[in-house]
Amino acid sequence: MSDSPVAGATLARLSTRDADFDARLEALLAWEGVSDAEVQHRVDEILATVKARGDAALVEYSNRFDRLAVTGMAELAVGPERLREAYEGLPEAQREALSQAAERIRAYHERQKPESWRYTEADGSVLGQQITPLDRAGIYVPGGKAAYPSSVLMNAIPAHVAGVPEIVMVVPTPDGVLNELVLAAAHLAGVDHVFTLGGAQAVAALAYGTETVPRVDKIVGPGNIYVATAKRAVFGQVGIDMIAGPSEILVVSDGGTDPEWLAMDLFSQAEHDENAQALLVSWESEHLAEVEAAIERLLPTLDREAIVRESLASRGALIACRDRDEAVALVNRIAPEHLELSLAEPEALLPAIRHAGAIFMGRYTAEALGDYCAGPNHVLPTSGTARFSSPLGVYDFQKRSSIIHCSPEGASELGRTASVLARGESLTAHARSAEYRIRD
Repeated sequence: MSDSPVAGATLARLSTRDADFDARLEALLAWEGVSDAEVQHRVDEILATVKARGDAALVEYSNRFDRLAVTGMAELAVGPERLREAYEGLPEAQREALSQAAERIRAYHERQKPESWRYTEADGSVLGQQITPLDRAGIYVPGGKAAYPSSVLMNAIPAHVAGVPEIVMVVPTPDGVLNELVLAAAHLAGVDHVFTLGGAQAVAALAYGTETVPRVDKIVGPGNIYVATAKRAVFGQVGIDMIAGPSEILVVSDGGTDPEWLAMDLFSQAEHDENAQALLVSWESEHLAEVEAAIERLLPTLDREAIVRESLASRGALIACRDRDEAVALVNRIAPEHLELSLAEPEALLPAIRHAGAIFMGRYTAEALGDYCAGPNHVLPTSGTARFSSPLGVYDFQKRSSIIHCSPEGASELGRTASVLARGESLTAHARSAEYRIRD
């Protein structure tokens, strides 16, 4: 089978041997997450209005954008009893699955907790680092095309483990529809406040605070282009986790994994939305043809077939490479959000993988397990940002403060050094401040 695109094919076929491979790959990977001028203008207007008018603006925007008919913020707040009721009212199988996922996510993140430390120098001076949690964290949970209780767990539990004393969650409820699983997850994860708010107005409420919504120190969680644009705009007023792009998966296969398994792994990300990206790399050309056939065979069986089909057609690809080394080079070039090493010996490749959000090892480790219940966080860097970013974790909800406690002898010795450097920068007040502590 040719490695060139086939007329009517569901997704592209690329080969590293093709002269135009680099250009085609770059075009495939290209994603501009920055909003256009119109979206930016609308978001700026919403942020300014919420900042100025508080609760009243939130009520107006919720009625307009989510098709509600509320008269006050009390109708947009969900109390702890309602969260508990949602949890207790779940079917037993859902309640147990949600609880098991929460336990595993908590256990994994408990291992991430850093500790404060300090050491004493010979002259008695003490240096160190103190770890403290944020006072208040804000969590945005999507509520548009689908509801994501898993996102509640993945965002709130690390904050809880980090020691954040107050967690505020916002979730849009178009047409007033509350998702019981999302509310139950908030109960399990220890969320303190829940407001049925969405869009840029929810981000504004978290960033600036209103009469009812507490101002937070950091906003985490994915959302649409309006949410992403708003998060970028309020950065500096508050911290943010990242500007997330569409979901991605890159599968590297040695040809030994069932093609239908791999097809479904690709579908699992493509079904998120039309802009999601699903790629498979292999040095076994016959295997790529088998996966392509499996894709065509299984596509009609999907509930979200139309979304998957569009995602694969616009951003999906089967990529033929020469060997394992070239596959690794592609992984590090793409820096995927999710990487499946569907290999007989995945450990052999692991040391060479430098850029990936989460790495799923072996034939049996479906990416979907990481989305829900394996334990590691599913909030991951997208659009190549795994080159410099990491998964969401406990450390995102904590701060590090430097500790410096000089003894008289230490202050004298450091003062001499600081004096020389400060005068070299013509900052004489700095120098004199240090010199006062110098002992003769």
